[in-house]
This record gives sequence, structure tokens and C-alpha cells, in this order.
Amino acid sequence: MGSPEFAVPSLRALTRAHRVVGVVTQPDRPAGRGGRLRPPPVKVAAQELGLPVYQPQSLRAAEALEPLAGWEPDVVVVVAFGQILPPSVLDLPPYGCLNVHASLLPRWRGAAPIAAAILAGDTVTGVTLMKMDEGMDTGPILAQRAEPIRPDDTTASLAARLAQKGADLLLEVLPLYLRGDLRPRPQPEEGVTYCRPLKKEDGRLDWTRPALELERRVRAMIPWPGAFTTWEGRHLKVLRAASLDDWEGTEPPGTVVPVGKGAAVVAGEGALELLEVQLAGKKPLPIDAFLRGQRSFLGAVLGT
Repeated sequence: MGSPEFAVPSLRALTRAHRVVGVVTQPDRPAGRGGRLRPPPVKVAAQELGLPVYQPQSLRAAEALEPLAGWEPDVVVVVAFGQILPPSVLDLPPYGCLNVHASLLPRWRGAAPIAAAILAGDTVTGVTLMKMDEGMDTGPILAQRAEPIRPDDTTASLAARLAQKGADLLLEVLPLYLRGDLRPRPQPEEGVTYCRPLKKEDGRLDWTRPALELERRVRAMIPWPGAFTTWEGRHLKVLRAASLDDWEGTEPPGTVVPVGKGAAVVAGEGALELLEVQLAGKKPLPIDAFLRGQRSFLGAVLGT
């Protein structure tokens, strides 16, 4: 079971070492300006691999369980599926449901653990393979692998590495678990944190916050929803930025100030140097190129 690109490496890895009887993923969703239905990446990969695909709106209805039960799986592997599994599904396979989660549990239980780790300034995260129960990422742990968070990591770049690490961990641990050579251990009671799903508004930059926090937010919001502010009533995406923690000035937060050939925005503490931006309806530009076409940008106050 899985839906986004993060789950694809695990699916491909499983097909190389085990017999995959079927794939459960989210329904196709409207996407783009035309609203055309777009299949989730896991469906695309499953079709390429010649695997049967099941796309229920919800697994809570009794009849929704029938196709899954018909496959008679020994174990269900879940990677970023996007639905809460009811007890009827958790209890279906003899070996239970295993989940590849993108954090070192119990830190960052919830729907957006990669972005949460970047936002918090964590220097290390990882993947956890756990046996699922009815709680929110509370199941016992089979194995974990750590992964450093690089200073320039975005959610996209970190997710790509964690996806592969999760797939490798799955191939390593699943045979041991199925043979009974590895027993799940309860999660620690200390160090529990939670994160909620991202919303579009999470990308808004609050210039009263410290520059270091704003820089993390820019990285954490890639690829979605993207960090943004407003300038003269127009939507302005901030695609790349760097914090200037030693900035000293008297301008109020949100003021655009010159930095060499570029620009920075005064923050509650320090300033955020803009490296690449995109004005609504325009293409992304390095800040020096953007300034050549938008001379009134310097001195403006953003977010108003």
C-alpha cells in the first residue's frame, strides 16, 4: 500500500525479492489547470511492473476489504499510503501490516515527518520499519536507520534519500521478520513528537520570525506547498534563500535591503538573503536577474 513517489522504491524493491500479489493506492485525483485525473506514482509503477492495482476511496467500508482479502497476502507493507487502516485491514494478513515511516520514531509521528524535521532544525532523521497498530505511528519497531540532514536539504532531496534507505531496510529486515528471527520492540515512551499534514498556508513567510527559521521553512516547503510572500499584492515564491544571522540594521521586518548584487529581507532576527524567486505568472529567476527587471523591489516591504 502506498501512493506518492516516496513509496515507489519500496514497491520496486519488493518485486525483486518477493511475490507481490497486488498494490493498493489512492484514487486518481484532478491535477493541473485542466483538472485532468492524474494517477498516483505508485499506480504508474505498479502498471509498469504488471501488478494488479486496487484504488478504494476508503478501506473502512466492509465491501472495500473484499478485493484485498481475495489476494490473501501474508503481510501488507504500507509506505505513505495516505489513509488510516481500520482494524479489519490490520488484522487481515497473518504477519500483520508493516509500515516504512520517514523518521526515527517516536520522533515525528504523523503525516509530514520530513518537513517537520527540517523545520525543527534536526541534524539527523531516518526511517523506521514498524508493525502497525491502531494508533498514529505508535506500533512496535522492527528496525531503524539514521540519515544526516544536510544544511542544504529540502524535503524533496531528503525524501529521495530516505525513500531508498527505507526500501533497502525493507529488503534487509522483512525476511528476518517472516522467519521469526526478529521481534518488534515497543517504542520508547520518551521523545514523542507529532506533526500534522502540511497546508498551503504553511508556506507563508512571517518576516517577524528569525532568519534561520525562515531559511528552514523555505527548504521544508519544497516541493509543496512552496515558501511565499507578497509584494505589492502579488504572490512571490521564494525558491532558494540563506540566512544572514549576523545582519545588523534598523529596518523593520519585511524590508528588502541590498546585499552585494542581490537582496535580503530583514527578519525578526538577522536577514534572509534571497537567492532565487518567482513572481506570479513569471518564470523562476536568480535574484540578480530578478532585480534587473524589478527595480522598485529594493526598499519594498514584503508581506503587506
